[in-house]
Amino acid sequence: MGLSTSMYTGISGLNAHGEKMSSIGNNLANVNTIGFKKSRMDFEDAMYSPVATSSGPGQTASIAGTPDQVGRGVMVSAVMGDFSQGSMKSTSEVTDLAVTGEGFFIVSPQASDSRFYTRAGNFRFDNRGTLVDPHGYALQGREVAAEDRSPSAGGTSSANGIRTVGDMTDIRIETLQAPPSATGAVDVMTNLDSSSSSRCTSAGGTNPCFAMFESWNADADPDRPLGQNLYSYQSTIKVYDENGNGHDLTVYYDKVDQTEFGANWPPNDPGNDYDSGDQFWEYLVTVPPSEDNRADFSGAGVQNKGILMAGTMTFTSSGELRNTSAFTHNGGGANPDLLTSWSTQNNFENGHPVATANFTGASQPQDIAINFGGNSESSTWSANVTVDSVGTDPDSVPFMDSVEVEELSSTNYSSGSTTINQAQDGYTSGYLQDISVSQDGVVSGRYSNGEVLNLYQLNLADFPSKQGLSRAGGTLFTETRASGSAATGAPGTGGLGAVSSNSLEQSNVDISEEFVKMIVTQKGFQANSRTITTTDQMLQEVVNLKR
Repeated sequence: MGLSTSMYTGISGLNAHGEKMSSIGNNLANVNTIGFKKSRMDFEDAMYSPVATSSGPGQTASIAGTPDQVGRGVMVSAVMGDFSQGSMKSTSEVTDLAVTGEGFFIVSPQASDSRFYTRAGNFRFDNRGTLVDPHGYALQGREVAAEDRSPSAGGTSSANGIRTVGDMTDIRIETLQAPPSATGAVDVMTNLDSSSSSRCTSAGGTNPCFAMFESWNADADPDRPLGQNLYSYQSTIKVYDENGNGHDLTVYYDKVDQTEFGANWPPNDPGNDYDSGDQFWEYLVTVPPSEDNRADFSGAGVQNKGILMAGTMTFTSSGELRNTSAFTHNGGGANPDLLTSWSTQNNFENGHPVATANFTGASQPQDIAINFGGNSESSTWSANVTVDSVGTDPDSVPFMDSVEVEELSSTNYSSGSTTINQAQDGYTSGYLQDISVSQDGVVSGRYSNGEVLNLYQLNLADFPSKQGLSRAGGTLFTETRASGSAATGAPGTGGLGAVSSNSLEQSNVDISEEFVKMIVTQKGFQANSRTITTTDQMLQEVVNLKR
């Protein structure tokens, strides 16, 4: 039995080292495979058999009770995956992605619930706009919430500020066109020259804070409702209706002639927010009268058609914005030409007064918050009054309660009137021109209208035991009971790594290391073959005993 057993022991060594050479060969074969994770084969000794000694079967004289055993060979103990990070390779494709840190991309055959996991990020869009791997499996992610699609929107439910909705799904760009978005907020920051003189006076000097308002006459001249000599400065910005059409929104400014206040200047109400060094400016927020389709302004003969908001801006003697007032039409069928139907606007958005427009004749008007650089933290006024009740008394001009002057605001310096900054949040429709993927996995589209919209956020997965994953070929892994359930989330959260665009993770196979393993394995195979040949010679000697 001894000689034949030693031969089988040698065979076990040949089998084991042959399997190890296959593992090494597989690593070397995939040295250039994107996202490949090498493996390592470990051996363990096989069963042992007791042998008879002078102390009895399986006993030794020197250590009583300790069995004498002889090993019967070697066997494969485990094939361990090495999930260390591979090196990064830069590419020219935006959809080439790599994970820096922990985590796997999640892909799924389209129209299937099966999921695979991979570190290979060579994705492309197919003819349906689905982001797929070379097998046609779709990269998985979640849609970005509609209110967070614009990068300026602030989400709160994830570490990167992007909120997603729904279950994990195929990342698919189903439309190449971005729908329009109506303007909801306008910022207009100007410097109004403090050395300017008033260019527009009220009729009979009875309403100095609303001289331009009284002079506006869309009925007499729809193309130029306000004469060019009746204002000191104007600033125009393009805004958009719900259909994506652009409209010019113009703000006119003129310095209030404070001499028209007469004996009521300087203000003497100790509870008011003005003092003798202040400068008042009147402003009008307007649109072309022909584009003003509000119900109360429709038809001919409306003098104030096109005026969305009127009011005053008050500056300190040092030129800083102190406060503002805002008046809008009450609506409800009231005559827009009656000053009594224009009162303080009590609709606020983020502390800014809201003007109401209607460009398309829709049943739902379009609200536009107007920001000159100050906002009411309480969204209230010092008084609720109409335009005609202001008159010549500056103390009767309402002001914002709990006003906060923002870092960027309108000013009143003696340096020429100019527009410091203007912005609005609407846009027309646009066509997809480019795709980008951020480090937190947000897939964004850049459109011809200049907008960048967040569309999807891809998900990554990690496992309690990566060693328990099953290799499915094609650099894909599948979940098993040994691996534990996948923990999914956005890149950069929950210990998951970041995503690098224009990059691919290379194989983590080290050629020099594999060559060393190959030499050692070859020597082990050779040594085990010598066991067999030597045993064969010994058996030959036994056979020769008969001769």
